[in-house]
Amino acid sequence: MTDRNSKLTDDEINRRGAENELRGAAKEVKGKVRGDLGDAMDNGSEHLKGRAEQLEGKIQKNFGRAEEDSTRDDI
Repeated sequence: MTDRNSKLTDDEINRRGAENELRGAAKEVKGKVRGDLGDAMDNGSEHLKGRAEQLEGKIQKNFGRAEEDSTRDDI
């Protein structure tokens, strides 16, 4: 018998991947807006914080896609 906490099912990985992809996309958009507002207000600190958040979102989104792709049979 396997411990449920030690191994995730394909459905759980797929669901977690979709959540990461969605949250990452939202964070990416939020960071883009924050960076653009920093530009508009001539605030370099906000611009950099926004671009960093945008990058975090892109990484999280791509990680979620990779999680989903790892469960596909046709790879």
